[in-house]
Amino acid sequence: MVDLDDPALSDDLHEAIEQFYFAYRGFTDRPDRILERRGLGRVHHRILYFIGRRPDVSVRGLLDLLAVSKQALNAPLRQLMEMGLVGAEAGVEDRRVKNLRLTASGRKLEAELTEAQTRHLRAAFDRAGAEAHAGWTAVMAELVKG
Repeated sequence: MVDLDDPALSDDLHEAIEQFYFAYRGFTDRPDRILERRGLGRVHHRILYFIGRRPDVSVRGLLDLLAVSKQALNAPLRQLMEMGLVGAEAGVEDRRVKNLRLTASGRKLEAELTEAQTRHLRAAFDRAGAEAHAGWTAVMAELVKG
């Protein structure tokens, strides 16, 4: 059993928190600069990324996936649609359902953003090695579980 009151463990966890923060900052830096030129931010990036990975996701499905409120999603999604980066079509079975898909411009932007992050991750995994990659994947899976 791990002693959570052990000062050495506490120092390790504080170091891990700092590493996580700085790693995320590095991971998002290039995409943030690309988005900023268009007047967009990380919330737009998340929307583009997940619509790109799940074409025809419904608005409800995207809300559930991102775990955000309808109010939090509405403005940035509307902005992406007005910019011609995301399109919406009525569902085949239920016309009230809006299915979302990236437009050609949206796919191009999402690919540019994802490529920047893919290069960043690939380089880090290559330097750290396969064992570190497996450990990182395990830790991230545990963090996702909460």
